[in-house]
Amino acid sequence: MDLSSIVNNTTSGREDKPAVEYKALASSPFVNGEVRLAILENMLVITSPLDAIKLSYSEINALVLHDYTVRVSADSGEFIFSRLGNWCEPFYKELCEAYNKAVLRSLFEKGGPIKVSEGNYRYSEPVASGAAKASIQVFDDCVVALPPDLGTRRIPLCFINSINKGDFELTLGLTTNESYSFAKLGYETSIFAETIEAQLRLMREYTLEAVKELDPTLSAIQAMQIAKLMPRGVSAPFGQLAAIAPSFVAALELMLANSRIAETYQVFRQLCDSAQIHIGFKKAANFTSNPDDETLSTESYLLWLIAPSPDGRFAAVEFAESSSATFVYRTGGDFNNFALQLNRSLEAIDFKREVIRLSDDELRKPECADYYMAAKRTSALQFVRANFMGRIIHSSTDSWKRKLLEFWNG
Repeated sequence: MDLSSIVNNTTSGREDKPAVEYKALASSPFVNGEVRLAILENMLVITSPLDAIKLSYSEINALVLHDYTVRVSADSGEFIFSRLGNWCEPFYKELCEAYNKAVLRSLFEKGGPIKVSEGNYRYSEPVASGAAKASIQVFDDCVVALPPDLGTRRIPLCFINSINKGDFELTLGLTTNESYSFAKLGYETSIFAETIEAQLRLMREYTLEAVKELDPTLSAIQAMQIAKLMPRGVSAPFGQLAAIAPSFVAALELMLANSRIAETYQVFRQLCDSAQIHIGFKKAANFTSNPDDETLSTESYLLWLIAPSPDGRFAAVEFAESSSATFVYRTGGDFNNFALQLNRSLEAIDFKREVIRLSDDELRKPECADYYMAAKRTSALQFVRANFMGRIIHSSTDSWKRKLLEFWNG
């Protein structure tokens, strides 16, 4: 990133006024010498006699306090601030708080945490691992480990399939082959575990209600099995769902038949193994059921499909509520793993589907700062984005089908 992309244009508009301005000695690729530092909601502003640099929190990768010096590692380089005197720790603390608030916004947490603890955590993911001391926060749908760097992780409750309690340690295992361990929580370890378990129960109850609402004929066992496959919006293959309850599949297909992607679904069934097509549904936030209405509209639900190419090397992703285009991806030869990673990605970004196809240049635009921060901290989202091939605009069905086959046969 060059200097012109971060130097403030004094005519760019009014910024929020900081409560405190700090004085420091700066060393960086762009500004050196005496500066003033202002911590704003979305950025750190560094002002020297000649320049004013706006350093967006989306660009910052780590904050470190060491030996009365604050180091800020960013995409554009490292900024070192010294000679802060007695204001060194207050500056670092305020900057960490503002930075972590921005990170939480990028993780789409709308409410406050239910439980907050301080401790150590370590994570093991298919492509990354690490450890840090962090603020560990429980929300209604996830656990967030929040150090002031790229080690922040949003751990969705809907993917947790194991909870192992040790002596003053708790480990969460996910269906996505991820593991997160928390230690040195002190006497709060048991309370922390109980809070997570309580939220898991609420999530399961919510999912059960949504499943039964879609198909009231389900038995208790059938509803429980489906809810386990599709917690809080996770997609599942038609074949597995049909093995549990054909009536549930029929209810989903009725919704598809009345949706914008009715023809698309039929083409997918012709081109690939229909049992392997994944379908996901999630009740829309503004939906309230009407007991006098025996039909369920696709406007009531977020509904989408993931279809494999015949050889499993590619996948097509379709969203019913906005069917202007089909997204096409490489799978790396493992369609089931791709579907799992896509599920993980969509949950992480609150189903903001534009994130899974934006180019890197588009993702770096100021208006996409939250998306950029989320992508930096979610390995599944990085995988899905890296394998995006292109979009197929819906015009005629024949034209759309031809272009899809060109991707799949290419």
